[in-house]
Amino acid sequence: MRIYKLFYVLYKIKLFSPVAIFRLFSNINKYGVNLMALLSFSAKTYGDSVALVDEQEVLTYHQLFIQSKQLSLAMRENFELIKGKKVGILCRNHASLVKAIYAVSYTGADLYLLNTELSKEQLHHLLDHRDFDLLIYDHELSLIIEQSTYKKAKLLSYDGVYPAINNLLATTEYGQKQHYRTSSGKLVILTGGTTGNAKEAMHKPSLFNYLDPFAALVSRLKIINYNIVYIATPIFHGYGIAILLLFGAIGKKVVIQCRFNAEKACELIREHQVQVVSVVPLMLHKMLMTNSVALKSLTCIASGSAELNPKLIEATLSQLGNVLYNLYGTSEAGLTVIAQPDDLRISPRTIGRKIEGVQLKILDEHEMEVAVGSIGQLCIRNKYNGKSRTKAWIETGDLGYRDEQGYYYLSGRVDNMIVSAGENVYPLEVEQVLLSNVNIEAVAVVGVSDEQFGQRLKAYVQLVPHAAITTEELLVWLRSRLARYQIPKEITFVDEMPYTAIGKLDRKLLK
Repeated sequence: MRIYKLFYVLYKIKLFSPVAIFRLFSNINKYGVNLMALLSFSAKTYGDSVALVDEQEVLTYHQLFIQSKQLSLAMRENFELIKGKKVGILCRNHASLVKAIYAVSYTGADLYLLNTELSKEQLHHLLDHRDFDLLIYDHELSLIIEQSTYKKAKLLSYDGVYPAINNLLATTEYGQKQHYRTSSGKLVILTGGTTGNAKEAMHKPSLFNYLDPFAALVSRLKIINYNIVYIATPIFHGYGIAILLLFGAIGKKVVIQCRFNAEKACELIREHQVQVVSVVPLMLHKMLMTNSVALKSLTCIASGSAELNPKLIEATLSQLGNVLYNLYGTSEAGLTVIAQPDDLRISPRTIGRKIEGVQLKILDEHEMEVAVGSIGQLCIRNKYNGKSRTKAWIETGDLGYRDEQGYYYLSGRVDNMIVSAGENVYPLEVEQVLLSNVNIEAVAVVGVSDEQFGQRLKAYVQLVPHAAITTEELLVWLRSRLARYQIPKEITFVDEMPYTAIGKLDRKLLK
């Protein structure tokens, strides 16, 4: 059955031919099941087409393959990377990061993508508890790493003097025909943002395991019709690397920049006439506010990793048209639900319908499936997560429900729900009502202790520029729209909301 799905995907991306199929399997046979086999396929298929553009260089598929392969050979020789070794990569979005991802996969070592926004304490804790054999990092993080207990091999992404990927490639010569065969190690994405110690989300290196999300993106987002993508999200995040590998497999031009800057992002989209952009909602909001005219080439905005504000959906539709998609998934489970533009027009609050190949249940606290329309925890099972078969269901930590039409909706996080005077209260529902007020730009609702009710809600509110509304006026407005137990005990107005590096609201920092 899986081989038929592979042929379906190859047909959809216009590579269903004896030559393409032979090329794909011959590269897997030559290099093994790893990302280098995929890159070799792309290099032979797309050759001199531009693969990657960053602030320092432009690489064709052939150049990216040759340099990644040479880097892998150098890593094996200089750092003895083989199956069973572990490599941590602590880099922002740039070409050296992309080369390192392909190169490490080819060595067979386990690849850990690390969050560059970790605090000093969090990074030191991470390095203390993961026994990396090699650490690849950006120069700006040198001091923090030197202050840690990490003493094994290190490699900078870029440097003019010390060992780094750029000068390692410049001083290393390997014949283009030299190669070896290996199976890829684990790809590990560390979850947990910047407010707690990270957890591991492991993924299995199997071409067939990723066919379902690949097919969903091909059919629902119609990505085969687009030629240029700008990855605004961090590649170290599961969403970012998924888009990188997807567009690399179908021979498209990928544009990246080290740090997201709304003005620079708009200029990149205008300059390269980008058609697809991967964003979190905060990035999209900033770009629309900065220069919406520069975004006119976009035909697909893939938003993920955080809830979409209905006001942002409306602004995108009015300024750019029917181009916004909402992608829901987790680092462990991958992509599971997609809302297309027409879905968002019907209901701005939906995350969409589940993709084929994914099993999705909504369970209560007793692990029983809830009725349609009832709220429970979203639990997912698919073929491409790293869970063992004895515990295949993944608890997402997200609360939500499904309606009669098969649309899914989020109701917040399990750990955000409070019990107030015996009633389950979901902060997200209160946030959604507050956001419908024309005076409010952003909002966060959290639980606080209350002697009488056990817990109550507290709302942090950011007003739109030049808006004016008092706490009492807002409470009066809410009383006709919410149940009594949902009314916030306290409302605090703030100038700006805190966000994590990937654009998620940082509720722990608010508390």
